[in-house]
Amino acid sequence: MVNYARASSLMNIKYKIIASVLFFQINFLFAENNFEKNTSLTVEEVSIYSEKVLIDALDFVKNGNVDEAIEKLEKLIELNPSFNAAQLIYADLMLSRSQPITDFGNITNAPYTRINSLLSEVKARWNFHKTTIDNNKIPSSLIKLANSQSHVIVVDALTSRLFLFENNNGVPKLKSDFYVTIGKNGTGKYVEGDQKTPIGVYFVTGFIPSEDLPDLYGDGAFPINYPNAWDRSHNRTGYGIWLHGTPSKFYSRAPKDSDGCVIVSNNDLNTLSRFIDVGETPIVIVDNINWITKDEWEKRNTSYNLFVEQWRQDWESRNVGSYLSHYSKDYTGLGKNYDSWVEYKSRIIPTKKFIKVDLSNKSVFVYPEPINLMVVTFMQDYSSDTFRKKFLKRQYWKMEQDGKWRIIFEGAAS
Repeated sequence: MVNYARASSLMNIKYKIIASVLFFQINFLFAENNFEKNTSLTVEEVSIYSEKVLIDALDFVKNGNVDEAIEKLEKLIELNPSFNAAQLIYADLMLSRSQPITDFGNITNAPYTRINSLLSEVKARWNFHKTTIDNNKIPSSLIKLANSQSHVIVVDALTSRLFLFENNNGVPKLKSDFYVTIGKNGTGKYVEGDQKTPIGVYFVTGFIPSEDLPDLYGDGAFPINYPNAWDRSHNRTGYGIWLHGTPSKFYSRAPKDSDGCVIVSNNDLNTLSRFIDVGETPIVIVDNINWITKDEWEKRNTSYNLFVEQWRQDWESRNVGSYLSHYSKDYTGLGKNYDSWVEYKSRIIPTKKFIKVDLSNKSVFVYPEPINLMVVTFMQDYSSDTFRKKFLKRQYWKMEQDGKWRIIFEGAAS
């Protein structure tokens, strides 16, 4: 029989499992009903139900109900045979009927690394579902969504979770979450080939369909703009950081199993693809989300937007000193460094009879501490008595040692 104490210790099962916080609740109810009736499920329902059944089975094991766990897993494996983590738990529970086992991962003649990878996935899924996420709270990295951004993605590396937020009249509202895989060596990408996932604020730049990719990338890939301007200014190298699916023979991969990409199951990728707009959707990657209340979010929203608004007003005022006070001495952008930028603007601004700057469709995101970096994107409509230009601009603001936020880069959004 199963040594429940040992199994519980292995998986850090110290508390009662908390009911999964599933934000596609209606979909889940349909999935559960369809599953019990052996009717077909959508890809979204398969993904939601697969994890729910795995967690329920582990809960049964924890409480000594092995037969119920086996029954659940048998149905799950019939539905989703490539869910290898579930296959592993099922195999161990079947083995326990004929001989004692001390923990999970007793399959003979299986590579240790493979077993360990499957166990790490089970543990990551289990640990997440021990945690209650308050869907009224907001990640501190999300300050303002542009009107054109219907959704934003936040990846929490520590919990192996991807969170999808919708733009609810400017307020980020949690819609759903998905199990995710990151780089083999964790986060903090710096050089090409380090097998790390970058931390920062990125944007989806395209979509590559499965027919144009090796099977490794699953049902498709969404490239992101790593390295961005901030990365390049810090000599970070590498390329090809994508959000993509899994090989056809695998439902999912271990929490740390990529060369730096963010990976979800093909089912989840197909679900997410409905909410991703190329050129618009941000993907914010952090080590661990700092969840804040809506009141705190509103204060931060007001505060961060004031910096940008004051910059705009000072530019319109044609007060060269006030305008340039918003720029860091480390500034680079539009082909200039700080000194050449100061020389250029000090020469050009006084020649204008008027300057009008309109900003629209603005988004604001901040990097996790201690980086203290703000990424602002907006449609800039500049006009003066001699010139007019409208284009999508992106700025990177850095909090400097004196506690003031200043622009370290600006240029066309890409």
